[in-house]
Amino acid sequence: MPDQEKLVIMVTHGPDEPELATVPFAMAGAAVASDIEVVMGFQAEGCLLVQKGVAETVKAPEFTPISELLPTIQDMGAKILVCSPCLKKRGLHQEDLVPGAEIVAAARFVAEVTSATNSLVY
Repeated sequence: MPDQEKLVIMVTHGPDEPELATVPFAMAGAAVASDIEVVMGFQAEGCLLVQKGVAETVKAPEFTPISELLPTIQDMGAKILVCSPCLKKRGLHQEDLVPGAEIVAAARFVAEVTSATNSLVY
């Protein structure tokens, strides 16, 4: 068993579904506040959420905005991994992403998930 718990949260919903896009960030915030290692993976439409300026446009009633949650969880050590083919399909590049986002391929996602104590998919 690992020394520290690790939660991987895969995000596949984008700005067009504000509640499903925001819940993973709320869960990540709760996890990092509980001293759990957090890795967030963004695939499909989810990768749009870490495009510069997009988080500010997503509002889900009763939830803290992604624009507040994202920098907070990053400051607390959460990793932000973004699917390379998903970005390519949407014509996005590293410079289009929020600072700290890392572009990765499937093998990295598999390594993160298989080394996690738990995972969630939204």
